[in-house]
Amino acid sequence: MDIEAIYKKANAILSGHFLLSSGNHSGYYLQSAKALEDPKTAETLAAALAKLIREANIAASVVCAPALGGILAGYELARALGVRSIFTERVEGKMTLRRGFAVSKGEKVIVCEDIITTGGSATECAKAIEAFGGEIVAFAALANRGFCRRVGGVAGDSSCKLPSDTPFFALADFSFPIYSPDRCPLCATYGKPVKPGSRANA
Repeated sequence: MDIEAIYKKANAILSGHFLLSSGNHSGYYLQSAKALEDPKTAETLAAALAKLIREANIAASVVCAPALGGILAGYELARALGVRSIFTERVEGKMTLRRGFAVSKGEKVIVCEDIITTGGSATECAKAIEAFGGEIVAFAALANRGFCRRVGGVAGDSSCKLPSDTPFFALADFSFPIYSPDRCPLCATYGKPVKPGSRANA
């Protein structure tokens, strides 16, 4: 499956000058919501991700996604795996499990995002689940920005926040140049970066 081709067909790879959730800048941005806009595409991508997880003999009874960006991907992955789908959301800046969602002590959970960059939101989501006694057995995403090493993928780097002892599954790596705000060559051309993500600073 050519994930890059699917994203391009859906106009989900944006080019310009973008502010990432890390505070850094990039000339490219993955907008998975555009790829997931088509239910058939969402189903196909989630089925491929579920296949990777099953082949690794990872079993869970629930998929949890951090809101807002991960909800669609998490739901479709849960549907492909035949398990429950829940999500966390920010309350006063802290990732929290709300809306009556709960996990049992020792319940096995997969944390799913649409895109993993450094894994910050996914890690916060995992901590919220662990506070209920849940066990995180894997992290998953449709796309990986390359900072974290996915199963079968290229090596990540020290900016990855995902725990190294928990497997991370994704369909593809997308490695775009990223610049610190004080060393961004795009600023001179484009001026202030835009924020296309679901968070105020994403």
